[in-house]
Amino acid sequence: MLKFYFHQTPNPMKVAVYLEETALPYELIAIDTLKGEQHSPEYHAINPNGKTPAIEDDGKRVFDSTAILMYLSEKTGKLAGKPEDRSEMLSWLMFIATGLGPFSGQSVHFRHKAPEKTPYAINRYLREAERHYEVLETHMEGREYLVGDEYSIADISAWGWIDKATVVLGEEGLDNYPNLKRWFANISARPAVQKARNIPKGIEFKTEFDDVAARALYPQNFAKPDKNT
Repeated sequence: MLKFYFHQTPNPMKVAVYLEETALPYELIAIDTLKGEQHSPEYHAINPNGKTPAIEDDGKRVFDSTAILMYLSEKTGKLAGKPEDRSEMLSWLMFIATGLGPFSGQSVHFRHKAPEKTPYAINRYLREAERHYEVLETHMEGREYLVGDEYSIADISAWGWIDKATVVLGEEGLDNYPNLKRWFANISARPAVQKARNIPKGIEFKTEFDDVAARALYPQNFAKPDKNT
């Protein structure tokens, strides 16, 4: 059975939605990233990047949410989009993976998690996140789905971060992006998305963002212990 290594953050939630949409059987394995469980040698053997999500399937490991969505959709033929839309699919998946996701994450970090407020960094990442939202807003004019005329992994991938719009952009969230707001409401209303949202409810993840959590999430920000002491 497929093993799904999960935490309740945007990228793992994408995979959760896909698995619920396709009814693929899986074993859920919680990785509490605020406790640092992603840094264990056992987990690094599955994802050497020490992030979630990851899966194990038929003896193969796949890590990174975009890679997992592509792998599963190609393997099952479900939600992969139409062959004639392949170039659009790849383009939007990479736009999300290299743009929307990273800049959203950095906007969240510098606005909410950084120990010092750095106006330049806050402005830089917020404005870039907004720019990516604007690209999607323009693209979604008159469209129901991100790629082609059917629901696909592109919608699932974008949904993972758009779901955090209020954290990324501020309290106004999607109010300035009516096309995205319409699209997001339609995707969020899907039964599989509701099921995916319920997955974390049975898991006691650490929620306090204390020094332990900061060191677990951002170990590169802390000096490595001296082996001689």
